[in-house]
Amino acid sequence: MIGRIAWFAALIAVALVTTALQIDKQAEATPALARIVPEPLRNYAQIRVTAAALESGDPQTALAEAERLVRRRPLPAENLTLLAVGQAKAGQDAKAAETIQVAARRGWREPLAQAAMLRLALANADRPEAARRYAALFLRDATPDALLLELGPAVLDGPETEAAAARDTIIAVVVGGDRWHAAFLHRGARVMPPAAFAAIAQGSIARGVRFDCAMLKTSLGPLARRDAEAAARLRAAARRQCPPLGG
Repeated sequence: MIGRIAWFAALIAVALVTTALQIDKQAEATPALARIVPEPLRNYAQIRVTAAALESGDPQTALAEAERLVRRRPLPAENLTLLAVGQAKAGQDAKAAETIQVAARRGWREPLAQAAMLRLALANADRPEAARRYAALFLRDATPDALLLELGPAVLDGPETEAAAARDTIIAVVVGGDRWHAAFLHRGARVMPPAAFAAIAQGSIARGVRFDCAMLKTSLGPLARRDAEAAARLRAAARRQCPPLGG
């Protein structure tokens, strides 16, 4: 009898743990479930708990929850980014800077980390590095256009020598992979500074890139609405490659 009771008790314990783990996973999509997951079993739920703590206005609680998250799941770059935010809110600026750099190295397309590293690069007058971070954000479909519009002028415009260094970095990325071409033409015409977009496209063509003529023509529309002169320069540069573009 005692053995049977122990057996049923073990089954109930396993069922409870399994249910808690399932709720923990579901909390990734349903934040409201995070708090009902027992604290020792929180993994995905801990992300939601940490995010809520960061918005609570209590920096010490936020930092404690972020540290707990990274102890449990130290590898994802997103978790390190949350820790960096917690450290910054708690006044640990030096630690936050170190953490965000680790997050950016680990997760090349993690948006908060990349935006932070981009701004650090600009603060250190390192335009090529800022351009690489901008490219990482640009290639990520989930990056809001508004963020790219905000960051673009600081990275790609300004004094000619500095702007040229950033644009050359983007040109090298475009030249280096065909998979970039459609995204560059489609999104770049909308979010990059118009003169910079035209210069990067022209520089890419000069280095041997052959853009799809239909895509190139499509990109000229939004570009012309933003900057007719930049569109005219790009049209002229691409005419030999794509005669249907006209004058």
